[in-house]
Amino acid sequence: KEKEGSPYSYRIVFRTSQLTTLRGAVLEDAVPSTARHGTARGLPLKEVLEYVVPELNIHCLRLALGSPKVPEQLLKLDEQGLSFQHKVGVLYCKAGQSTEEEMYNNESAGPALDEFLDLLGQRVRLKGFTKYRAQLDNKTDSTGTHSLYTTYKDYELMFHVSTLLPYTPNNRQQLLRKRHIGNDIVTIVFQEPGALPFTPKNIRSHFQHVFVTVKVHNPCTEIVCYSVAVSRSKDVPPFGPPIPKGVTFPKSAVFRDFLLAKVINGENAAHKSEKFRAMATRTRQEYLKDLAENFVSTATVDSAVKFSFITLGAKKKERAKPRKDAHLHSVGAITWSVVARDFGQSADVECLLGISNEFIVLIEEESKNVVFNCSCRDVIGWTSSIMSIKIFYERGECVMFSAQENCGEDIREIVQRLEVVTRGCETTEMTLRRNGIGQLGFHVNFEGIVADVEAFGYAWKAGLRQGSRLVEICKVAVATLTHEQMIDLLRTSITVKVVIIQPHEDGTPRRGCSELYRIPMVEYKLDSEGTPCEYKTPFRRNTTWHRVPTTPAGQPLSRGSPTQGPERGHCQAVLQHSQTSMPPQSYHCAVSSWSSGRLLHWNSIHTFAPVIWDLMCSSSHHENRNIISPARLCTLWNVVEGE
Repeated sequence: KEKEGSPYSYRIVFRTSQLTTLRGAVLEDAVPSTARHGTARGLPLKEVLEYVVPELNIHCLRLALGSPKVPEQLLKLDEQGLSFQHKVGVLYCKAGQSTEEEMYNNESAGPALDEFLDLLGQRVRLKGFTKYRAQLDNKTDSTGTHSLYTTYKDYELMFHVSTLLPYTPNNRQQLLRKRHIGNDIVTIVFQEPGALPFTPKNIRSHFQHVFVTVKVHNPCTEIVCYSVAVSRSKDVPPFGPPIPKGVTFPKSAVFRDFLLAKVINGENAAHKSEKFRAMATRTRQEYLKDLAENFVSTATVDSAVKFSFITLGAKKKERAKPRKDAHLHSVGAITWSVVARDFGQSADVECLLGISNEFIVLIEEESKNVVFNCSCRDVIGWTSSIMSIKIFYERGECVMFSAQENCGEDIREIVQRLEVVTRGCETTEMTLRRNGIGQLGFHVNFEGIVADVEAFGYAWKAGLRQGSRLVEICKVAVATLTHEQMIDLLRTSITVKVVIIQPHEDGTPRRGCSELYRIPMVEYKLDSEGTPCEYKTPFRRNTTWHRVPTTPAGQPLSRGSPTQGPERGHCQAVLQHSQTSMPPQSYHCAVSSWSSGRLLHWNSIHTFAPVIWDLMCSSSHHENRNIISPARLCTLWNVVEGE
């Protein structure tokens, strides 16, 4: 147990007046302390805080009261902005109409709107309704007798439909209707055929920030379909799911799910606008002020440590040094500033490299974009030098980066971290000789895995063994080669230099976790002459799920290997990731998409900021291990998606 070190770690949460809560963890063994490590009593909080936040004035801190209201207040603080209930306005625009006043004064719905509402949700009787009612009266019918309600995943949605709200004759403003719809952040504008183009410029509301225009074609027929467009305020960032250009949606559950996801994402995106951020910041400050004034004791952090009378006159005990490289065993991510090589543009990109016990992530420092990530289970090996490292993953694809100037020690730490969190190993480079008849003395399958090695031949003597994985042949990445190209290169090269990844101790080849789920396992047998051969299952290149965001110049940041094979002048282009239809608050879904090895588009990353921070929190104090929070995205007013 002493050799393994302390199993304890400390979770730290920083709540400030800013809307982002910072979370991190530190291993107990990484903290220098006068107390003994590894005991259930733990270390003095003062020493932990001084190590994690050395610039913090510990003497200003006071311990919280033991009241149950403290965790209740903290829960309210952490759940601020997290809502699974949404209210959405629905305006009815008839043929020849376009203004807000005209839509509010449509007394009843037409057949086309009824058909759309039936698709969207179910009509509910308000009196006695016990679920989310969105400020509608469920006792006296003062806001109408019925409304439209639905659920989507974990969300409840109540629609303020203009034709279901009370109509006031001879009142052009229709305040009873506008009182609800005008306070909704997202409004659906339903247009019948012949309706005039809609613009939100003339709508006066402090709350309406997103308008989703749905136009019906061939209503109440078997070929009914809908086209969708979105207008948003200039300080509302873009949100998904994206609207395909020139596409109409048939009446179906797929269209309903698409529209509901768009509505939910639109409201969450609107909360990032200046108006709503200012309101949320004021609310957060009030919560913190209440905690600081009404729920603190007079006890300081120092007073939490109690000394016996005998030790008062004893010599001050020196702090024990932390266990060397203890932070490398942290569950959370450790970060380093590195320079990644973009082979698609032949350029270097300054990035933050984060390695947790589950993921490897590269974030471009200038744009804050996630330019690469993969699961630690997909890492099969790496080639390291004094100042640079090349990490191989899945089928032998690789990413290469170097340490910042005067930070060569970072490469050693990165290698040690990879040894802890992956099943990969350091690669081996070898030069292979041919025998008297020009043979290399081994067989390789279509994956680049050595199927058989001639015993005591030159390849065997060089250290090549069955199960070894070739990742480079004569400076050419095996991941870019077909099986035929691979064999041809081995046969025709005068000097054969290969980079291999040794098999596991049991002789099985190293494979990425994702690869195991995508391709059949290869079996080997002896033919009638006793010569090893293989069942050759054609390898289908399945890289469509590797997605990268584009750079400011509009070009994708390549994930290809730095070495190119014949007939492959450039790294293989990979598809751009589109925004998912997942509501932004579904953080657990965001983590699942990371675990599958996908790259996330920046629009999604801005949504998943709390998840990324949790992943990227450093486990030790280091000047180069800081997280850069995502920048806000701004657009012009009346930006229209789709039509």
